Amino acid sequence: MTKDEALNDIENLIDRFSDQFSSYKKNDYNETLTRRDFIDPFFRALGWDIDNRNGYAEAYREVIHEDRIKIGTATKAPDYSFRLPGGKRLFFVEAKKPSVLVRDETQPAYQVRRYGWSAKMPISIITDFEEFAIYDCSKKPNPNDKASVARIKYLTYKDYTSNFDFIWNTFSKERVLKGSFDQFIGSDTNKKGTSTVDKEFLQSLDDWRTRIAIDICKNNRNLTEEEINFIVQQTIDRIIFLRIAEDRSVEPYGNLKLSIKSGEYYNNLFRLFQVADDKYNSGIFDLSKDQLSKSIKIDNKVIKSVINQLYYPECPYEFSVLPVEILGSAYEQFLGKQIKVDANRKVKIEEKPEVRKAGGVYYTPQYIVDYIVQRTIGRLIEGKKPAEVSKIKIVDPACGSGSFLIGAYQYLLDWHKNFYNSNGKTLKGKKNSSLTLDGNLTTSEKKRILINNIYGVDLDVNAVEVTKLSLLLKCMEGETEASIATQLSLFNDRVLPTLDSNITSGNSLIDTDFYDLDLDLGFEKQIKPFNWKRVFPAVFANGGFDAVIGNPPYGAELSKEVQKYCLDKFPIGNTDTAALFMIQAKHLLKSKGFTGYIIPKSFTFASNWLKTRNELLDDISLIVDCSKVWKEVKLEMSIYISQKDTKQKDFVSAIRAGQKIIEIGSIDKKLCSQFNFIVNGVSDSEIEIGNKMFHSPERLNSFLSNRRGGMLQKHLSEEGELKVIGGKQVQRYFISDKVENRIKKSKLIEANSYIEENSILVQNIVSHIQNPLPRIQITATTVDAEISQCHVILDTVNQLVNKSSLSNKYLLGVLNSKPISWYTYRFVFANAIRTMHFDSSTTEKIPFPNVDLNNKTQKCKHDEIVNCVDQILQLKQKLKTCTVPSTVNLLIGKVEHLENKINLVVAELFGLSKEEFEIIE
Repeated sequence: MTKDEALNDIENLIDRFSDQFSSYKKNDYNETLTRRDFIDPFFRALGWDIDNRNGYAEAYREVIHEDRIKIGTATKAPDYSFRLPGGKRLFFVEAKKPSVLVRDETQPAYQVRRYGWSAKMPISIITDFEEFAIYDCSKKPNPNDKASVARIKYLTYKDYTSNFDFIWNTFSKERVLKGSFDQFIGSDTNKKGTSTVDKEFLQSLDDWRTRIAIDICKNNRNLTEEEINFIVQQTIDRIIFLRIAEDRSVEPYGNLKLSIKSGEYYNNLFRLFQVADDKYNSGIFDLSKDQLSKSIKIDNKVIKSVINQLYYPECPYEFSVLPVEILGSAYEQFLGKQIKVDANRKVKIEEKPEVRKAGGVYYTPQYIVDYIVQRTIGRLIEGKKPAEVSKIKIVDPACGSGSFLIGAYQYLLDWHKNFYNSNGKTLKGKKNSSLTLDGNLTTSEKKRILINNIYGVDLDVNAVEVTKLSLLLKCMEGETEASIATQLSLFNDRVLPTLDSNITSGNSLIDTDFYDLDLDLGFEKQIKPFNWKRVFPAVFANGGFDAVIGNPPYGAELSKEVQKYCLDKFPIGNTDTAALFMIQAKHLLKSKGFTGYIIPKSFTFASNWLKTRNELLDDISLIVDCSKVWKEVKLEMSIYISQKDTKQKDFVSAIRAGQKIIEIGSIDKKLCSQFNFIVNGVSDSEIEIGNKMFHSPERLNSFLSNRRGGMLQKHLSEEGELKVIGGKQVQRYFISDKVENRIKKSKLIEANSYIEENSILVQNIVSHIQNPLPRIQITATTVDAEISQCHVILDTVNQLVNKSSLSNKYLLGVLNSKPISWYTYRFVFANAIRTMHFDSSTTEKIPFPNVDLNNKTQKCKHDEIVNCVDQILQLKQKLKTCTVPSTVNLLIGKVEHLENKINLVVAELFGLSKEEFEIIE
């Protein structure tokens, strides 16, 4: 349908509604009629397949019509869920009848915001056709909010014609597929101060853990700290599982609330756990292994407060739409803390030492998980059939809360569903028993996939339990109380599989030969040695895993014993845990198996990672420069994909741009040897330019002596004060007058030094964590004799002293030019956001255009740069004192003009074409 046709259809709806307005406003004109007569045609006009005329299986419908189940005054699901091809939800629409005052009534607004917020959707809509209200769902809903809170647009049916461009551009299927919906939500939502559902859920988890831990510690004085951590985690996991099951209609709604009606509330809860153990066969409720939980005491008021916070109106979460991935995001951070009990039985919740050292826990974003899964699992199952896919073994050896395993499992579920639906409802002439009537996977098929394909290990026992919880909740998606009852009665089959043989706890890096060190039991218990072949014998009988994926821990603090063990076992000269996991991944794989990891970017360039690079580079097929994945973390990250025993000559280079990963070309691995790091994040044309500059016959250190802090010189015995110059004072082509510190000459020590006459100062660049520079700015200035005698230089500045016959100003101009800046950032500092020192190890890598002063043409270019620099130095001095804005702009414009002239001359000296220089710019 075209835009004009859509407008015509909606205008007809407006006329019909207007003509019969009074009858539609009557209370007996109900919601079902409103949907059929107006809301369905409205969205049909916008191009959505409201009635599923394409005949897609339920799993692939563009618009899902939810069943409405009343719970008091609330409903259990929104009326419509609009989705992209593939099933990703875009927004909810809640329908009302025209007698409802959409603009003013608080309950409908709260309910639709609660759905949208819980599902982490940017917006949702309430409409009765008469009114159309769009809500920002990034803001946490509160039952007491007025209907206007978080409402970002409100229209009546009379506004539809005048606002049709907005309606069409934002909500028509055609425009949604072209990205206009993303533009709308990007501009109108995600405002500062919003509280996302995963952060709120983390706060709830922390609050429940604290209250339950304090009470258990008070009432059960015989329990150890380890036992308290275990019981608290188990109790919370079990409650959350059952509460989610209620909102998904797998358990009777309000079941948990019945436990806080009378008697001992925890005992009532425990009886529910026992029933769940029989019903679900899940390790979460395995009471044969958990002998602690049944005998503890928890005060009624504590249990009551936790349970009440899980129900309307106290609870902001709608668990029927809360994605498992969001639970994992909250749990990942929750697991970064532990309960500590002091000698007086006082309880504290504190970060684990390894988390404190790493600066926090940061959940891997979903788009990165999906990318890695697609390029590992996706390649493994390409062209295969379900029987072949069932043999594929996937592992995350540091699974945490299970984000990568959930991603892999979801990918496999989608693949199987697509395969079965694409190949019809029958296989080999028989009814396909893997599909339900509505085109979804059966429970038994989901269980089979999970058990056959998914494996995980983590050092943290609680992390293992959370991974199991997340995977089992994913397995249970789409189930109902009726489907579960059918399994139990007809097939005598409990709902969920036991994952104890798939997801287990241990130290993925340290084998049981660690016991040979004869250390005390407490130390061994902390280390948790783990023998992969003993725990997963069937996997290794078949050669190993087919894929290793994840976000391995990095920078963990290791004891001396563990460091020595790891250095012997993994001879890479590096005990960074990420490096160890990367080598271990290769050991765990069968031949032609895939690794997909997100790891510190230092792997690509740092000297202490050299042996790791040498060990892995042959098999790497793709590297993504992710830069800073987490806003709060300075560390940059990379993704690498490798396939064991393939020895590929090149790899695909890619960069992260927002939440998209863009593959930009292939890189010959010979370049990595040439530049002495893994060249990445640069295009083919940039590599060609870099190569051309690299093969320049001279390097910067041929012309300049490099000294950190300069040389200790004269006047040590003189009285008086010296100005101290640090990095802040060194600016492009001048030294700032704002010298912050002074030092007495008599106090001068060798750590500080005088500046040599006619030297060039280079500030050590440190990119800001929150605002990283897109490229390095080499900031340099000449210093005259007078300054050199009254200033002292700090260690944050390098001093480059001219040892050639070339003019100091020529050297300064070339250093500040864009070609040098670009090359240094791309091919010396590897696009990294880090401290960039201009020590000799750097200057010996920077190509430099030498000129023969006896050659008339080359001398002209030398002199042209000198002349430009001379003028810039004078203009910079004027800018220091100029206060008239128009004059300042004039001076800046002239400086930019002169700098551009220098850039062009330097590019020409390197033999770069105009087109190549434009690429640099």
